[in-house]
Amino acid sequence: MKYQLLALALLLAGGAAAQNPYIALQGATETVEGIRISQPRTILAVDVTVECDRTLAGPYARYAQKFLGVRPSLADKTTWSISGARIALLDASTCLNATAPAAATTRVQSYAATEEEFARLQPDKLDMTTLSLEDAARAAAERIFSLRRHRLDLITGEAGENVFGGGLDAALEEIDRQEQSYLELFLGKHIISTSTRRYVVYPQSDKNQYIVCRFSPAAGLLPDSDLSGDIVLLQIEPSGAPAGAGIEAGPKESNVVQCRVADPSTCTVLCGGREYARTVLPVFEFGRTINVALPRRK
Repeated sequence: MKYQLLALALLLAGGAAAQNPYIALQGATETVEGIRISQPRTILAVDVTVECDRTLAGPYARYAQKFLGVRPSLADKTTWSISGARIALLDASTCLNATAPAAATTRVQSYAATEEEFARLQPDKLDMTTLSLEDAARAAAERIFSLRRHRLDLITGEAGENVFGGGLDAALEEIDRQEQSYLELFLGKHIISTSTRRYVVYPQSDKNQYIVCRFSPAAGLLPDSDLSGDIVLLQIEPSGAPAGAGIEAGPKESNVVQCRVADPSTCTVLCGGREYARTVLPVFEFGRTINVALPRRK
């Protein structure tokens, strides 16, 4: 009977503890399963998303202006940037139960061009003749212009009278693929990748700022102990609003239950003077403990 009255009291206070993140039982409580001890706390998950922009210089980059009339990058370059962040409540069981380690993966090395490197055997290498780098670049440039002429002939019908429909589409697609592989030898590769890393923060009642990690445009996300990067800061600003107004038991009430009411605090992620995330979340550490009156028995 006492357990039913307790559930009813929580329902009147704004919902059961599992459904209302702003209020939870505190201390020892007698339930049908026995004595339950509860100490409400807030665990925050801060997800930081970074973008890696990589430029790989092509092996013929220094001849691109001479043969193609363009100026590509002559050196490899990697730049990191923070593209966003997210703050959310994290369930205690989710935090404590570690996930299984990632399964082992196998990568097969190919001589063909891959996303992050150039082919070991250049596509313009058609015989055993050893050419200088400039001569190889000239041959590759001639091949690019030859492919473009063949494409134009196919489109205008000057060549391949019997090539039409799906065959024409396949031929044009293959010409585009070959032209792209040659152009990459001059212009290089541009690779943009995005990744997200989660950090867990345990708020404290006497602390409003937390160093989540550090960030460097040259190295990306770094541990909070690496002083070479800028601070990624989580800032928590309590609202200071009176918690539990309207549900707190009066001084004359004797049949009460102790509850902890969270404070609706503004959580912000900052780095380098820029704001990346802002949200309002219930934080028990900045709230207060109140007594809620149990319904009277009729």
